[in-house]
Amino acid sequence: MKILSCNSNIPLSEAIAAYLNLPLTKASVRRFSDMEIFVEIQENVRGEDVFVVQSTSFPANDNLMELLVTMDALRRGSAQRITAVIPYFGYARQDRKSGPRTPISAKLVANLITEAGADRVLTVDLHAGQIQGFFDIPTDNLFAGPGLCNDIMEKIPGDNLVIVSPDVGGVVRARGLAKRVNADLAIIDKRREKAGVSEVMNIIGDVDGRPCILVDDIVDSAGTLCNAAQALMDQGATEVHAYVTHGVLSGGAVARVGASPIKRLVITDSIQATEAVRVTKNIEQLTIAPLMAEAISRISNETSVSSLFD
Repeated sequence: MKILSCNSNIPLSEAIAAYLNLPLTKASVRRFSDMEIFVEIQENVRGEDVFVVQSTSFPANDNLMELLVTMDALRRGSAQRITAVIPYFGYARQDRKSGPRTPISAKLVANLITEAGADRVLTVDLHAGQIQGFFDIPTDNLFAGPGLCNDIMEKIPGDNLVIVSPDVGGVVRARGLAKRVNADLAIIDKRREKAGVSEVMNIIGDVDGRPCILVDDIVDSAGTLCNAAQALMDQGATEVHAYVTHGVLSGGAVARVGASPIKRLVITDSIQATEAVRVTKNIEQLTIAPLMAEAISRISNETSVSSLFD
């Protein structure tokens, strides 16, 4: 088994390799002067079971292209099996036609990864479950929920918690977490009266006088999350925490979170944290390296991955 890292999240790759007590495979992933990507695998990979770790986060197109070119290099180097380990799968929000003449880009990216030479895919908390079916190769979707639950039970004691879904689409995720920590469930119904006008927030559930935990899979601009936190505080919540798997945090998101009523935003290291994220006092990061390393080990040994969550 070999672990190879592209450039999007080298610290996570190093942590996975350290957990497995393996060195990272030597490879050069660089760019020509016109930013064309060139990959050279500097070790023999013939007949090897190779895991390529690469999140398709910002810059999403560059990181996706790095992954594709790296897998092509491994395929031409006669690797026996190539597993694309994608902690954060970009383009996942484009999982359906949102209007006439719009793409389903998640399916296109799945096709590209397959055609580039991937035999398997390993990812974490896909934005929509059906994306797993977009791949025509075996795909394992890991869940960060158990790790988030452990942190909740350690950091936010008490039996008066409310788990809150920031929108109707995330109810299944929030309900699963609420069941694990034995908490009540609330839902935020958000609607726009017209384009460019702030969302109208209606809270379904009792949050008055109780600590609330917002749960989601992706935080990007953080507008919805911060608006939801303010709405909860306005309804009498004592404090608001947020647990999100993928901290995209683009544009002014970090400053927005820093100025919001969110006491703690906890994200995983599926995306490498920027310096702004690291210095913001109310943003914390949990590692998913042990989870991913254990899944990689089980895939290599042909044992059950789903039993990780039993």
